[in-house]
Amino acid sequence: MKTKSIYLKDIKQGEKISSSFLVAEKNMAFSLKGAPYLTVKLKDKTGELDGKVWDSAVEFDQQFKKGDIIAIEGRANTYKNSIQISIIGIKKCNWEEVEPTDYLPVAKGNVMAMYDELLRYIDIVQNKPLQDLLYAFFKDEKTAELFKRAPAAKGFHHIYLGGLLEHTLSVVRLLTKIAEHYQYLDRDMLIAGGLLHDIGKIYEFSYDQLVEYSDEGRLIGHIVMGVEMIDKKIAAIPDFPMQLSLELRHVILSHHGEFEYGSPKRPKTMEALAVHYMDDLDAKLNAFQSFTADSNNADSDWTNYNRFFERYLYKKK
Repeated sequence: MKTKSIYLKDIKQGEKISSSFLVAEKNMAFSLKGAPYLTVKLKDKTGELDGKVWDSAVEFDQQFKKGDIIAIEGRANTYKNSIQISIIGIKKCNWEEVEPTDYLPVAKGNVMAMYDELLRYIDIVQNKPLQDLLYAFFKDEKTAELFKRAPAAKGFHHIYLGGLLEHTLSVVRLLTKIAEHYQYLDRDMLIAGGLLHDIGKIYEFSYDQLVEYSDEGRLIGHIVMGVEMIDKKIAAIPDFPMQLSLELRHVILSHHGEFEYGSPKRPKTMEALAVHYMDDLDAKLNAFQSFTADSNNADSDWTNYNRFFERYLYKKK
């Protein structure tokens, strides 16, 4: 298995580059004089950089595609205050020859420890049908494997392998804390809703190479997929209470809060409202933190304009 010699975040102006990267995007274009050139977005676990192939662009274009790992030879230059790599050599690598986590960002926490903590939250659920339902999901070997690896999103928050687990655990931690403060809330429903609100995302995305939407993810989406998965599990649990099923499914269907954010329903129970706000808070804080940490605007205390927040963000000193 090949070891990466350099990561994108460590590349400096003028350096000669000889290393392998994931192809996140690839586009052929033409100069004003009609000469073809190739633009390649290179990716590894530390970020992304643009690469340009000026010579033999058509020949190199035929040798690899988006989602491949390529070993490149080139040099780092500065273009519009950003590092860009001029590529003079490309060789396609086999995924079996590399360590995938070198090329895709991963959660910083220990995945096994996070999953064990998630299971401990199920252990404290006192409503037996809800607990049985949660065990049916999270003690299932296939579900566990996918849940430990899946990202929480493609382009906004927790956009790395293990992101779904990290986000879900964070939401459940928050929900148990507010259950201590607002003691009239149903803690078991909060835990179940927090654990299952994004369960459909294990199938909404494909994440063996690049993080992409699956066909089912694009056509149906994780909210409806999640409710379908819950319905299937509930059908296998004898005498699961109808009202309990109704309230849980409502939590899942309403957790995006508003119609314009893709929510089929708006929250109509206190538990659904709480799950929505804790989900929204955790997602936005992660996105804010990631964007400010990755800001390449080193000469300012402010980030570049963020199109998700629709504002400039202040970087903590």
